[in-house]
Amino acid sequence: MPLRPFVQVDVFADRPGAGNPLAVVLDATGLDNAAMQAIARWTRLPETTFVFPPTQPGASYALRMFSPKREVPFAGHPSVGTAHAVLEAGLARPDADGLLLQEGVAGLLPLRVEESGGVRRIAIRTPRAHLVEVADARGSRMLEALDWLPPGELPPALMDGGRRWWVAEARDEASLRNAQPDWDAIAGLARATDSMGVLAFARCAGRDYQVAARAFVGGPAIFEDAASGAANATLAAWLALRDALPGSGGRYTVSQGREVGYDARLDMYVDGDGQVWSGGQVASVVRGQIDWR
Repeated sequence: MPLRPFVQVDVFADRPGAGNPLAVVLDATGLDNAAMQAIARWTRLPETTFVFPPTQPGASYALRMFSPKREVPFAGHPSVGTAHAVLEAGLARPDADGLLLQEGVAGLLPLRVEESGGVRRIAIRTPRAHLVEVADARGSRMLEALDWLPPGELPPALMDGGRRWWVAEARDEASLRNAQPDWDAIAGLARATDSMGVLAFARCAGRDYQVAARAFVGGPAIFEDAASGAANATLAAWLALRDALPGSGGRYTVSQGREVGYDARLDMYVDGDGQVWSGGQVASVVRGQIDWR
């Protein structure tokens, strides 16, 4: 089966070029681990996903996610982008409640599909995150690693939602957007705490979003992420834990990516059970086939 349906999409975006890119192989039957890793390395995108027929009752489809260097157990933007691609290809349909069920390494996770006025929004219920550590005057390693970020009201915290992220509030939006990160400090902190790095955020007023965020990945690659659903889900869990959610009804919008040339919007929702949903719009950019022999 040399020719396989292949798409590239832009996630958390209402137009091409604004969000986080993703490649999707829509029929990965017969591909082994080495082939999937090789394709992900070739696309050179943050993640590439591979769609399989489901194996568990009730699942809409199965998928696996790979970065250019390794398999990823869960990430938000590949989940949301793959759901969009699967729906567009007619490979699955939401149930009567508007839900899809994704089968992956992280287990079965529901996605909520909402369509209104020709606009589709998709959100995934992320793995439940828990608090690992709060940085204070007695735990100086985090505070020292953030000398470059004027602090906000909440203390930095290490959250674990399958991947660990430090979440740190900036004094205001201008401080966050103008911040020049200390990459050596971020990489050292990521290694020392087995975390992805730092998600810095600021509360915003008078905008069409309530939170601005910047995700600084400290390893194995070192870069600023254009838009991260999983990182923002750990932040939502931290804000809920501190009774500090912005917006109303547990819903708020995040702006991310401007500092690296993008303009993503993420829809965040903490439901009545404390579960965090992360999603947004997806724009299809490339539709075709991949010939991987």
